[in-house]
Amino acid sequence: MHLKAYQRSPKPRRRRRNAGLVLAGYSRSVAAFQYQQLSTLQRLVRRLIPRHPAQLIVLGFVLAIAAGTGLLMLPVASSGDGGAPLLEALFTATSAVCVTGLITVDTPVYWSGFGQAVILGLIQVGGFGVMSFGTLLGVLTARRLGLRSKMLAAAETKSRGFGDVRRVLLGVFLISVLVETLLAVVLMLRFQLGYGYSPGQALWHGVFHSISAFNNAGFALYSDNLMGFVSDPWVCLPISLGVIIGGLGFPVLFELRRQYRRPIFWSMNTKLVLLGTVVLLAGGTAFLTAAEWTNRATLGGLAPGERILAGYFQSVITRTAGFNSIDIGQMHPVSWMGMDILMFIGGGPAGTAGGLKITTFAVLFFILATELRGGTAVNVFGKRLSRAVHRQAITVVLLAIALIVGSTMFLMLITDFGQERILFEVVSAFATVGLSTGITAGMPPAGQVVLILLMFIGRLGPVTLGTALAVRSRPIMYEYPKERPLIG
Repeated sequence: MHLKAYQRSPKPRRRRRNAGLVLAGYSRSVAAFQYQQLSTLQRLVRRLIPRHPAQLIVLGFVLAIAAGTGLLMLPVASSGDGGAPLLEALFTATSAVCVTGLITVDTPVYWSGFGQAVILGLIQVGGFGVMSFGTLLGVLTARRLGLRSKMLAAAETKSRGFGDVRRVLLGVFLISVLVETLLAVVLMLRFQLGYGYSPGQALWHGVFHSISAFNNAGFALYSDNLMGFVSDPWVCLPISLGVIIGGLGFPVLFELRRQYRRPIFWSMNTKLVLLGTVVLLAGGTAFLTAAEWTNRATLGGLAPGERILAGYFQSVITRTAGFNSIDIGQMHPVSWMGMDILMFIGGGPAGTAGGLKITTFAVLFFILATELRGGTAVNVFGKRLSRAVHRQAITVVLLAIALIVGSTMFLMLITDFGQERILFEVVSAFATVGLSTGITAGMPPAGQVVLILLMFIGRLGPVTLGTALAVRSRPIMYEYPKERPLIG
């Protein structure tokens, strides 16, 4: 009985397998027939629709910027008569979606309450991630995700698998709401009790600046940004804390929440981001405070304690957000150079921070240290780095340097501003920081378009944009013989 059953069992399975092949062939035939029935226009539309996650992410940001531009061009969005011109609306929408903070017009004066609300919404969507925000809406409404939605959210949030995308999105949403709510309450109380704002005005200012801080945007509802609060720790410290938390990146925040008592089990990414953040905050504070200590136009006119507070605040802000409590245009050129470096490095990956990210430069540092020691493998915290990570870090940095140098040279040709100010503006735009020496509004239209492109590329990342622009990838099935040129 057992032998007969064993001999007869393959036949039904073969039939089922053959039936499956026939069904698959039938499905492909039906799909091909349906495609042939489409009109030429429908076929063209299907071909133009991007399929790669990187391409869809780029498309999502483009559509968000376009929608924001249209809303800001409405007459109700501006305080004056008529709507905003196209370039001003496009620049502001790009700066908001890319959470940068560069402006060509005075935000509290030029934009109405509706326009400011649009900017705030664009900041929230851009900081969360356009595709991630859309996927989150799908989770909250339909409570289910398709494969493409999971792929998009995983690509944008740097998730390691499709299975945890839903949990990651809900976690990002809860962290954002919690931090922004707490920060808004603190700022609202300070504005109402310390400066006599009405309850409604204090609430609006608290909510606006809390969202702008956590998303590292740098938009403010004051013409001088936050220079009026340079000596107020109840405003500067909460905002700087929101910037730091948002700049750590959501993967780090998730891991700290799960294993905050067991640092030995922290991942390499978390260790690099936390260590780099502490080093850059301490080093930036010491450098900026010392460089501007005697400058009467910035820190020199403040009390010693207020100078340290202002130096610390500007060190936090310089790496990722666009607030300023001192006049950036009056700072010493050596301070600009140091701030260029801080802006270029930025914050943690997969968060609201800008720049090329701490982990990228940490990888380059350990590669350099390994070469100087004569090592063969790059080891970090007891783990070996993959060579693919080496290539990716080098590629990102070289592409960024080439883009910054090219943009700086172009702006030097079409403007009369000095090289130091132009370089500062270019790095600030590319790193999506938003600090300026005061030349943004004076840029010609071509210069503002360059800054728009820099903010867009900087928010998406050179590699993501390059992947999206690549039509197709062709795996190489062979290798050339090795040879080494002379180096150095």
